[in-house]
Amino acid sequence: MSAPCRLIIDAEPVEGRWNMAVDEALLESAIAGGPATLRWYRWQIPTLSLGYFQAAAELETRTEWQTLPRVRRLTGGGTILHDHEWTYSCVLPANQKIVKHPYDLYDVIHHAICRWFQEALQLTLSLRGVTRHEATEPTLCFLRQDSHDVCYGSHKVLGSAQRRRKGALLQHGSLVLRRSAEAPELPGLCDLSDQPDLADLQRQELAQSVAHVVGNPVVSSQLTTEEIRVAEELVQTRYAQFDQR
Repeated sequence: MSAPCRLIIDAEPVEGRWNMAVDEALLESAIAGGPATLRWYRWQIPTLSLGYFQAAAELETRTEWQTLPRVRRLTGGGTILHDHEWTYSCVLPANQKIVKHPYDLYDVIHHAICRWFQEALQLTLSLRGVTRHEATEPTLCFLRQDSHDVCYGSHKVLGSAQRRRKGALLQHGSLVLRRSAEAPELPGLCDLSDQPDLADLQRQELAQSVAHVVGNPVVSSQLTTEEIRVAEELVQTRYAQFDQR
């Protein structure tokens, strides 16, 4: 990808509604002709995000989730319990060549993440390489098996999903670092390896490394005034209440 990439690394964790509103604002910005953007962020408190087409009733099977905040993502897939993780969103305008082959973006970003962990921390991550569907898919995305999943051994530690709108493309991805008390069946990368923890400096290094495969040059930036305005409006409208469909 030869076009520039704008890199946004949120300094502090924020609430789920704001995270989803910002990603939608970035997608709208790309539709309007804005640049390719890679954003890395975290979550203020454990939050459930449902895939765009997922029925809210699926959440009722877990009584311990009833008090957790919840949002609906623009992207598809199953429920994600966002807690001890690094999350990214990648937004590409319609004029990027890879948008015509959107599934290739999974592998471009996932291979870059695997390469950084191998070179920086000597942790070997790999793509699953095969998709397995169950008759009834699990509610949690990280219990589903897709060929593009990033795994440590047999455990999925990173999954991504996409949404196309008016030719532009949004891809979300969650990298689980440690298991959440709200979903203890899902270990994170630090639980599975001998890596005690990952520092914010490493998050920034990973973000820079991935940004270089999204576009060149990489320009560290922040949200524009218009993107903030759109995100604030979305928090008060689309994300003001959880979509129960």
